Amino acid sequence: MNCGKTEKIIIIAGSAALAALFAVWCVGADYGAAGFIAAIICVALFYAVCVRFVPVWLMSWRGEEEIALRPEKEKRTELRIFFSFLAWDIVIILLAYLIRVFLGYRESFSQYLAFWTCTDSRHYLDIARDWYLSEGSMDRLVQLVFLPGYPIAVSLLNVLIGNYLISGLTVSALCFAGAGCVFYKLARLDMTHEASLRALKYLLVSPAVFFFAAPMSESLFLLLALGCVYLTRRGKFFPACILGALAAFTRSVGIILLVPVLFELASKRKKAKDWLCLLIIPLGFAAYCFINYRVSGDAFKFMEYQSEHWGQHIGLFWGTAAYQTEYLISSARENIPNFFGLWLPNLMAAFGGLGIMVLAVKKLRASYTAFFIAYFAVTIGATWLLSAPRYLAVMFVLYLALALLTENKKANGILAAGSVLLFFAYFCAFVARWQVW
Repeated sequence: MNCGKTEKIIIIAGSAALAALFAVWCVGADYGAAGFIAAIICVALFYAVCVRFVPVWLMSWRGEEEIALRPEKEKRTELRIFFSFLAWDIVIILLAYLIRVFLGYRESFSQYLAFWTCTDSRHYLDIARDWYLSEGSMDRLVQLVFLPGYPIAVSLLNVLIGNYLISGLTVSALCFAGAGCVFYKLARLDMTHEASLRALKYLLVSPAVFFFAAPMSESLFLLLALGCVYLTRRGKFFPACILGALAAFTRSVGIILLVPVLFELASKRKKAKDWLCLLIIPLGFAAYCFINYRVSGDAFKFMEYQSEHWGQHIGLFWGTAAYQTEYLISSARENIPNFFGLWLPNLMAAFGGLGIMVLAVKKLRASYTAFFIAYFAVTIGATWLLSAPRYLAVMFVLYLALALLTENKKANGILAAGSVLLFFAYFCAFVARWQVW
């Protein structure tokens, strides 16, 4: 079968499947006009990404993707990146303190640090200190839904530091700085030094970058995911999949790292022993399920807690766009903090991510776009999504896409300035404790 026919068959079959799924959703959906319009726009943008991706995918699996660069080792550059990321993490911590002072909070700096136990941070620190509980208050029992990778890292460092909050902030800072170095190395496989630095810049000024400073799993997950993909690109599949397993032990969506690894394996025509490495990645999540079993007697207890405590199920991402749009409209009249702190940023992150990918998909490596598609569908499809900016902040493919789309200095300047403004607005909402999750 020739390539043109294969491409048409994939597009027609995919289009039919997506249309059928959307039609079934429409039958059971109960939204107003705005909700349906948002859903249609969301599915249309996702469809555009997928259609534009198909020829890139086929070209990759035929082995026609461009050969990666082999840049010389740049130790000094990586060292500067490490300390730049570390410095930015510290600036975020200090900036939050200054904003709180401006907002009228009267507290010492040590008292202020307790602010960082807001959102999910408290749960991670509780687990690091006490592990998962099999009996007690429901608020503590449901902490089983938070995966153990990050709490274990905090607990280990706390042996030296002796303060769980400081240990959490330190783990996040060091992982964020390490992620910056690995991200640069990954970007340099395909990009010039200047373009790679642009990708790093867009990570540093992304609206939700402050979550990497918080004592939560984002920084560790980003480091592990980047390490997995980088080693995969270098053909080191066994250590890559070990890191993938650790990512899946840190956040459940780490399993999706199967996608970019599979795409790289297919494009490189690797041997059976390399394909077997894929089996390692799910072991990280399997270990988490085993912990569920030891704590509660049910390997999938986390699913029950997610459903009963948070109303969280696997859903369809355009359904998320529909209900969030309706909440956006109602909050504009009733709850301004929710409008600017919750629903507007969530919708901007989802639609913005898709829009970026529509423009950049032809420029990106197939395995990266495949990773984005799978990750977006799963994370944005959550039936009660409050954290789209945070979830998409770790999707490093978006920063690579922005670097490729901003070779023009004017476009680069405008986009970077806009991102800084969005960061500051969203960060202020977070510090003011609007509904930023």
